Amino acid sequence: MRKSIKTVGIIVKPEHAEASKTAAELCEWLGRRGVSVAGEPRRAPRADAAEDARDVEIREKSDLIVVLGGDGTMISAARLLKNRETPVIGINYGSLGYLTEFRIEELHQALEPILGGEFFTEERTKLDVELWRGENRVACGTVLNDAVINKAILARIISIDVSLNGSFVNSFRADGLIVGTPTGSTAYNLSAGGPLIHPSTNAFVITPICPFTLTNRPIVVSDESQIDLTLGADSDGVMLTLDGQVGHKMQVGDRVAIRKSATRFIMVRPPNRSYFDVLRDKLRWG
Repeated sequence: MRKSIKTVGIIVKPEHAEASKTAAELCEWLGRRGVSVAGEPRRAPRADAAEDARDVEIREKSDLIVVLGGDGTMISAARLLKNRETPVIGINYGSLGYLTEFRIEELHQALEPILGGEFFTEERTKLDVELWRGENRVACGTVLNDAVINKAILARIISIDVSLNGSFVNSFRADGLIVGTPTGSTAYNLSAGGPLIHPSTNAFVITPICPFTLTNRPIVVSDESQIDLTLGADSDGVMLTLDGQVGHKMQVGDRVAIRKSATRFIMVRPPNRSYFDVLRDKLRWG
């Protein structure tokens, strides 16, 4: 039994009328139960938007975050929370999401016990990512799914040197490279032919995108590893993308340093639905 929930933050999928309507109704529903709402329902902030007072209020004051949208909105919520480990419940519209595991019709039924402190959670690993240009750190961020180095539309195959804990692994020549968490294994990694990794596994996956050499296959490594990716010569027009939402231009010789974050993303899980239930639904197994 956890402590009861006193303040809830609400993050809403942008430009989604039904989600906005649900957020307004949820505020009234919470108010009747003596639960306050941090600020007001917040549209998921754009990746390039400057943080404002509403973001800080939701992050600092909420005992629980309710996300109304899809997995992209959930990732925006993870970015907004930064280093806070506030539990997050994802409410999807339509089919289940990999991260937003509750359907809209389950909203009130799910929240009743949660407000009293009765709920299951699952801890998801995050990645800290730094972009270095010589001795200068030019960008940094924390991701829930993945960090991706990929080429622009008309760029040639790019070269990426990979090192693990200071030891050289390989020089990948490919359209790009993905470093993903177990959570991110169902995202770009899956499309690129990488493996599914159960969320409880203490591992990361390094997956080349359309490798020039077919023997270059995905590699699963310990999540205690320090991963360094260095952009090789003749690799112009390349971007580092964080969770598919934040992008940084790279130059030849740039290094991307990746390690496990000290903080985790805490997801509220349905008590009657497992990870494999979601996989069967999304991947149409059986």
